[in-house]
Amino acid sequence: MMIHGFKSSNQDFSFGPWKLTAIKTHIMKSADVEKMAEEMHMPCLPEMMFGDNVLRIQHSSGFGIEFNAKDALIRVNKKQGVLKVACAEEWQESRSENDHSKEIVKPYDWTYTTDYKGTLLGNDLKFNVVTTTERIDTEKLKTREQITFFEEVLLFEDELHDHGVSGLSVKIRVMPSSFFLLLRFFLRVDGVLIRMNDTRLYYESDKPYMLREYTSKESKISNLSHVPPPFFTEPNDISQYLPVMEAIYEKLEFPLIPQEDTSDSLTSTIAQTPQILL
Repeated sequence: MMIHGFKSSNQDFSFGPWKLTAIKTHIMKSADVEKMAEEMHMPCLPEMMFGDNVLRIQHSSGFGIEFNAKDALIRVNKKQGVLKVACAEEWQESRSENDHSKEIVKPYDWTYTTDYKGTLLGNDLKFNVVTTTERIDTEKLKTREQITFFEEVLLFEDELHDHGVSGLSVKIRVMPSSFFLLLRFFLRVDGVLIRMNDTRLYYESDKPYMLREYTSKESKISNLSHVPPPFFTEPNDISQYLPVMEAIYEKLEFPLIPQEDTSDSLTSTIAQTPQILL
């Protein structure tokens, strides 16, 4: 089970020109969930949908990134792949007499696996996403630095009819000179599979970009016989035992922000530029 933010809250935190917003509210009503599922052309959505929950990082000029349940679920495979069918059949066999077994195995990814890495915000101004060889300095993150703001937001969770868990949550911690975010999709199908899709976002206040790292890890339970079973329910503990299936390293570069207040000097500079170049 993951953290359930049933207590509604709406928090804002300023970090230089950035506004960090964490909205946590109640589970969506079933009628709203059904309506959303219909709009998204999905047979059904997770049992616990926090459709109004969001974690947002937005620059004063408008661009930014946010994390929400609907956009994450849009990334779920609407059709079942071969691997997922095999997994579903194996799971169905392990549950044989359960009334729900046929109900769960539908032509969509009933595990709600998503490779969601966040939703970019902004109209004219947006992050420029490029691949990079630069990595998040995890050692620096381990140093004891004062945490000025921390929040965790649950986006969705499904208990797969008491035979595992599938969930997505995002948490952020802010230090005096940086902030670090972890979006985690965690799936455990009891006796069958464990999967973790993590997106890490890191920003240092003197840099004109953020680093975003996405890793997808997965293992069949049968390959984890050497791991203590209690670890299966703890994402932080099991993570080290799961092989990496995919890794994507990106820079979210800031767009060029127009300096409206200095438009006169900017215009004169632009006007002079051709003369300087000649």
